[in-house]
Amino acid sequence: MEQEQEQEQEQEQEQREAVRGPGVGARQPSEASVRDRTGRDMAAWFAVLDAWGAAGRDHTGIARHLVEEHAVDGWWAQSITVAYEQARGMRAPGQRSDGSFSASGSTTIAVPVERLFEAFADTALRQRWLPDAALTVRTATAPKWFRADLDADASRIAVGFTAKGPAKSRVAVQHEKLADAEAAARAKEFWRDRLAALKQLIEG
Repeated sequence: MEQEQEQEQEQEQEQREAVRGPGVGARQPSEASVRDRTGRDMAAWFAVLDAWGAAGRDHTGIARHLVEEHAVDGWWAQSITVAYEQARGMRAPGQRSDGSFSASGSTTIAVPVERLFEAFADTALRQRWLPDAALTVRTATAPKWFRADLDADASRIAVGFTAKGPAKSRVAVQHEKLADAEAAARAKEFWRDRLAALKQLIEG
C-alpha cells in the first residue's frame, strides 16, 4: 500500500512540474491555470460540488466524482477537492485527507541536480547543513527522489529534485505526517532556514 501511495505521489509531482514547476504539495494553482486546464474556475467548481452535496462527502469521493462525472484530470481533481474542503471548513490549510498536516519548502540552487541530490543522500554531507535531524532513509532514487522518516516524531519527508539546466537545479521538500497546524508552521520555518543553509553551503 505504501509503495502504491509513493508511486501516486511521484505521478502527481511530475504533473505539478509540467504545470507550474517543481514543488511537492506547494501552492494552490492559480485561477487562470484552473480555468485553462479544467474549463471552470474554482468558484464554478465549488458551485458544482455544492449542488452535488460534496460538503457531506469524503475527500476520495469528491475527487472521484470530479474525475468520473466531469472528466477532470486526477491531479486537478485533487487540487479542486483540497481547495473546496478548505473553503468549506472541511480541512484546515496544510491538512491532508488522513487528518495529518504537511508543510513544504523549496529553493533553486546553482549546482547540477546530481550534486543537489547528493546533499541529501550522502550522510556526511547532509550533516553539514542538517545536523539536528536524525532520520532513517526509506528510498533514494538518484537524482530524482529522496524519502526518509524523521526519528524524533515519526513524521516523513519526500524530497523531489529537478534539473533546471546543466548547472542549476531545484529541490522541493514535502514534510508529511505532522501532528497539527502548529507543527506544520514550525516545519515550514525549519525548512526555510535549512534550505537556505544548504544553498549557502554548496554554492559557496
